[in-house]
Amino acid sequence: MALLRYPAPVDYDAQMSAFENFLDDFKTSPQDSITHALGNIDINEDDLSDEYDFMDEDDDDAQEQRRRERARRRAPRHKYKELLQELADRKINEIVIDLDDLQSWEDDVNEGLKLVESVERNTKHYVEVLSRAVDKLLPQPSNDITFKDDVLDVLMANRQQRNRTLTEAAENLRDPDMLNDTYPAQLTRRYTLVFKPRTMTADGPQKALSVRQVRGDHLGHLITIRGIATRVSDVKPIVQVGAYTCDRCGCEIFQPVTDKQYAPLTLCPSKDCKENQAKGQLYPSSRASKFLPFQEIKIQELAEQVPIGQIPRTLTILAYGSLVRKVHPGDIVDISGIFLPTPYTGFKAMRAGLLTDTYLEAHHIVQHKKAYTEMQIDPSLLRRIAKFQQTGNTYEYLAKSIAPEIYGHLDVKKALLLLLVGGVTKEVGDGMKIRGDINICLMGDPGVAKSQLLKYISKVAPRGVYTSGRGSSGVGLTAAVMRDPVTDEMVLEGGALVLADNGICCIDEFDKMDDNDRTAIHEVMEQQTISISKAGISTTLNARTSILAAANPLYGRYNTRLSAVENINLPAALLSRFDIMFLLLDTPTRDTDAQLAKHVAYVHMHNRHPDIGNGPDSSVFTPEEVRAYVAKAREYRPVVPQAVSEYMVKTYVRLRAQQKRAEKKNQNFGHTTPRTLLGVVRLAQALARLRFSNTVTQDDVDEALRLVETSKESLAQDDRNAAGNRRAMNASSRIYNLVKGLADSGACRPDDVDGQEEEEEDEFGVEMSLRKVKERVIAKGFTEQQWLSALDEYTDLDVWQTAGNGTRLVFITAGGEREGSEDI
Repeated sequence: MALLRYPAPVDYDAQMSAFENFLDDFKTSPQDSITHALGNIDINEDDLSDEYDFMDEDDDDAQEQRRRERARRRAPRHKYKELLQELADRKINEIVIDLDDLQSWEDDVNEGLKLVESVERNTKHYVEVLSRAVDKLLPQPSNDITFKDDVLDVLMANRQQRNRTLTEAAENLRDPDMLNDTYPAQLTRRYTLVFKPRTMTADGPQKALSVRQVRGDHLGHLITIRGIATRVSDVKPIVQVGAYTCDRCGCEIFQPVTDKQYAPLTLCPSKDCKENQAKGQLYPSSRASKFLPFQEIKIQELAEQVPIGQIPRTLTILAYGSLVRKVHPGDIVDISGIFLPTPYTGFKAMRAGLLTDTYLEAHHIVQHKKAYTEMQIDPSLLRRIAKFQQTGNTYEYLAKSIAPEIYGHLDVKKALLLLLVGGVTKEVGDGMKIRGDINICLMGDPGVAKSQLLKYISKVAPRGVYTSGRGSSGVGLTAAVMRDPVTDEMVLEGGALVLADNGICCIDEFDKMDDNDRTAIHEVMEQQTISISKAGISTTLNARTSILAAANPLYGRYNTRLSAVENINLPAALLSRFDIMFLLLDTPTRDTDAQLAKHVAYVHMHNRHPDIGNGPDSSVFTPEEVRAYVAKAREYRPVVPQAVSEYMVKTYVRLRAQQKRAEKKNQNFGHTTPRTLLGVVRLAQALARLRFSNTVTQDDVDEALRLVETSKESLAQDDRNAAGNRRAMNASSRIYNLVKGLADSGACRPDDVDGQEEEEEDEFGVEMSLRKVKERVIAKGFTEQQWLSALDEYTDLDVWQTAGNGTRLVFITAGGEREGSEDI
């Protein structure tokens, strides 16, 4: 009984000619290309030009030339005809067929061939169909082969020339058998043809699928899947056509390879060897064979795509040609490709029977967040950055742009901004590395938006991983040893810290972690490596990441009747590894609560954050602009000059002396260790990077010290409140306590102060810069009138003295804190 025949659903010959007409006739403009790339966002034609020069306003020739250039760019151009010419000239090796272009061309022609639907339903076949159309329309190269070209280009050119010669000879001699000696099409193509999916369909915008939404109906279709890359293999060459040479007759034999496994040829199948019964031996020729770069990618569902009670699913992605090395572990990507089955091979095929595995052959990859080094910053954004850089308020505006929907916490946002920028990672001559990444811990009451800050930072950072302490084990944070299902070998599966390499790892609910799991990140926070010795695998992985942790106090809410040590139940060995630890408290205050309520109501009413101010420079930077600014700042590698280094040494000595005095008062929570000094250096380097400078100044060190002091003052202030009911201090007393704290810590020192010993300072007083002290007081919220009145008041009491023609302030007394106006 004969098998039933099913007619072809479409007319392939008509579609082939239609594809040729599309490649030859399609016209587009730069505006259309940008509109498709940005998701049909309309852009004015004048906005496309970024070459306006104010010096050419009076130059008529320059204006006319610019007008002609703009008109030329507005004129339609043959997009794919130009691509084919660049391909013939060996400038590119990839052709991207945009299905939006094919849809618009098909709507204009209206032949009813349903080209786009056919491509989306049977993509694998239409890759070959369009490749034939490209081969037929490929023009002659505009430049000849030279000795500077690659060997592959020379081979391709020689093969194409031989094919043309044989084709002309077959037409002249009318011998079609001569066409059998031509090189196959797979050997003469030096390009990879891929499809870019449509952005809009008849049902609406094209949506990316999750892994669990892929069904058997999608086999052979062009689909888009969104996920996070968990494993990326090495790039290896995969053979497409194997070439052999016969040692008897000298024939070249080509073997197309379409499966995972194939048996190499050994006997020559040529006509000469068969007639002479020579049985010539075939030797593989790697130079004449065709190889493609190949990479295997494992992607996993995102957290928001997983249903309740389910675990994330994974899918294998195979990338070929120009699509390799575009995805790294931890990247969130949209991958468009062909969903195909692949049968099992080897011993697994015996057990599997008719079962097959599935994979996605990648055609188009979209990165959601690119790394800092790969970002292309728009020139208009660079000009805006330069304009803000001239105002000198960039630090403040960028800090206010960190999570602007969250009210307050300005100092915390400044620290998070410095966390994004980071310090400079150095490698000493003997190979020891000093980390430049900054670690921050946010400790506080529930409801102060700690988790929201972590979510924002994980989204702004190009490589940000968000995890919770309760759901993360030590193995899940570092690396797990598991058995590879393909090779049956023990392999390493990277955890959250490995996926956040060269990025930021945000750990929420840090206090809920088990002690055994928490010890897994001790090495990561200081050495930035992960050492593993399990199941015969002994290795060290890189984990060059910044840790941003959020934790609650021991009793859920900060208890002001207990000390900070009793509230924060974390080991001292772990706390010392954090450069800054902020305590965020929810203290009821009428004015603050009213402003917070207004802020929250505004956000819910208008679905946006309120404006910072009324000036022209009061706008908030978007997350993309913050990311671009940080990328620009990270290009600088600031160094610490000698004068600033000596200033930091003296400041560190005073901080240690201040800690010694605090231990006598049983206020020994904020320990000052050598890690504190390194943290100040990292913060100062990040501040210099924000200024686009390669030199750290004394002001950068003072601001870094101010942030460290602010984090400690919140703890000390609550310890003082727990000591008893104290009377409310007036403004002068609070300014006095602030200046006393600056004097004890050694901050705000004059730039040209001579070296003094500790005994001399105790005898004659502490000398500080009056300008810097005033800036600190104003930054704390005091008015200039309050500062001047406090200065006059304590100068009359002979507590302070002004020296150096009114530029320096000498703090004479070392008395206790002021509690009220009647104590003065």
